Amino acid sequence: MGVFSKYHRFREAGEDANVNNVERFGEPKRSLFTTTKVFTLHHHIDITDAEENVVYKSDSKVFSIHDKTHITDMNGNEVAYIWRKVFTLHERHFIEMADGTSFQLSNEIWHLVKDITNIEGLGWQRRGNFVGLNFELYDENEEIIAVICQKIISLHDKYCIDLYKPEHEKTCVAILIALQHMMKDREASAAAAGSSASSSSN
Repeated sequence: MGVFSKYHRFREAGEDANVNNVERFGEPKRSLFTTTKVFTLHHHIDITDAEENVVYKSDSKVFSIHDKTHITDMNGNEVAYIWRKVFTLHERHFIEMADGTSFQLSNEIWHLVKDITNIEGLGWQRRGNFVGLNFELYDENEEIIAVICQKIISLHDKYCIDLYKPEHEKTCVAILIALQHMMKDREASAAAAGSSASSSSN
């Protein structure tokens, strides 16, 4: 099954659940998969099920200070609205679910490798690290909700969500989309800092 099946837990639709996830948490109740479309005027993400049917879509404007994002289901009904707070010492995104639930993701920017994202308003935590590209969501009772994994090399920024509490499916999708935006923000900040340092040295 290869080293990545044990330590890197991404899988494509139709493949067996990751051995490490099964050993720790059992078989997932449901799995979803995301693919980001690149080179478009809008940042678009399709979320599909194990049969590769589109169940949710995420759209946001490429050029937006507050990074406003809308997630809809296959019938066009709004699932969640996400926006970013700017000028803060924390990476912070706000999420408003269609059912009225609201919460925010707050990540301390000084934790560069091992990260814990507090999901304020739900009492959940996202744990994992950007290097391993593997994340776990835990609820307020320290119970596993989902395992989220990114494909290491992909032109379309692919993720897999293994759900252990499928009743939280929409919330997990919204959290993953927000996390993707937070990671893009971090990459952009790192690139800007590197460019600034290079200019200063010259």
